[in-house]
Amino acid sequence: MSMVEAATNVVVGYVLAIATQFVVFPWFGIETGLAEHLTIGLAFVGVSLARGYLLRRLFETIRMRRS
Repeated sequence: MSMVEAATNVVVGYVLAIATQFVVFPWFGIETGLAEHLTIGLAFVGVSLARGYLLRRLFETIRMRRS
């Protein structure tokens, strides 16, 4: 189930990143096509995955030291 949770988190994060870009970019005068939105969304997903992994490892290390 951990893999299902992780995959779901990635997919939902990607969809939210794309949807957010479609709404927010025009507010700042940023015009991009679908391909650019998808690529930028992938970059955000990559950063999010790295952040989630590093934080999980950090807190696991803290938990193990306290045990």
